[in-house]
Amino acid sequence: MISKESAEHYNWGEACDGWYLMKREDMLIIHEKMPPNTQEQRHFHAVSRQFFFVLEGVLTMELEGKTHQIAARQGIEIPPAARHQARNDAEVPVEFIVISHPSTRGDRTDLPA
Repeated sequence: MISKESAEHYNWGEACDGWYLMKREDMLIIHEKMPPNTQEQRHFHAVSRQFFFVLEGVLTMELEGKTHQIAARQGIEIPPAARHQARNDAEVPVEFIVISHPSTRGDRTDLPA
């Protein structure tokens, strides 16, 4: 059994939080929280396919130049090699689950801002 309260925690980006719900080479599942007006570095994964599922708030996802607003109980797939950036443009935190197959560890290329 795992929960946000018992999972391994880490900080990333601009005061964002992550909790490893499953941390394996063949699959990575993370619960993430982004405070208002934060963003990750635009990047891509050569091999990993990802699925972002929003639990609370609205996640802004820039995917290959197109902006998507993903509300609670909605998700978006990020195929391998797709350039993307998750942002929280709202005034309230956003929480979401990210499923990566296989793990994104060692499979991330950051792009210029």
